[in-house]
Amino acid sequence: MKSLFLAWFVAVYSLNVWAQSTPQKTPSPRPPTAPASQEIETEKIDVSKAGPAPVNAPAGTTGYLEPEQVKALLHKMWLAHYRINDLLAQVHVDRWKIPEATRKSFGLSLESLHTALNSEENWRSQFEARPDSLYLGFQTYVAISSVLPRLEGLSHSVAQYENPSSGGQYSQAANQLFDLQQALEPHLAFLMKNQDGLLLASQTNLASCQNELGFAEHNKEGRATPMKNIVPVFKGHRRTPHPAAEAPAANKKESKPAASTSKPGTKAPAGAEQKK
Repeated sequence: MKSLFLAWFVAVYSLNVWAQSTPQKTPSPRPPTAPASQEIETEKIDVSKAGPAPVNAPAGTTGYLEPEQVKALLHKMWLAHYRINDLLAQVHVDRWKIPEATRKSFGLSLESLHTALNSEENWRSQFEARPDSLYLGFQTYVAISSVLPRLEGLSHSVAQYENPSSGGQYSQAANQLFDLQQALEPHLAFLMKNQDGLLLASQTNLASCQNELGFAEHNKEGRATPMKNIVPVFKGHRRTPHPAAEAPAANKKESKPAASTSKPGTKAPAGAEQKK
């Protein structure tokens, strides 16, 4: 009996040791469940960092020029500008046989032409860096319009006082610059039309959004509640009138005749009048 109990104890002990030595798998944690009322977070895109939308035109659009085409046209303008400056360096006004007043007037015209050419070159270089800018293109177009009449007047003066051949070179340079300006005009018209379309679309979308918002918010806050009229209560010390203002009122009270005690419609007795 003792040996049987000992064998049973050894078997139970060995089973406990084997159970403790075997690794147990830990259950994987469940993912936390979000409450039903919690909103799902979405990705937010920062629109402020986005650049302006490029000007895209379908193939074959009248007047539209690609940026490389605009730069090529502006480079031709630079060559025409360089040619004009080269011709201006060959003008010798001091050799002309003209009156002094005419010489001074021509000098002022020549200085005005140089100023207009510098302004045109300034706008042209900026427009070349940003060929999609309507503002810079417009300023370049206006600057060329300021150069052309002055250049045409110079060609007439050179042809008259120097020789017709030199005057013809100025006229040729002016015609070349005018042709380049006319080639740029359709592109500027397209940019202006595109900007006008974008402005009209934005205004239409804004008006539509305002109408939808007004319809959605209609009757949400309820009608206005009328308020009763309330007499305001002024808090503060009452001002005492000035003594000079009280004197006329006192005088009026003293000069007021005493009221008669007799009742209206009653006569005094005859004997009373005789006694008096």
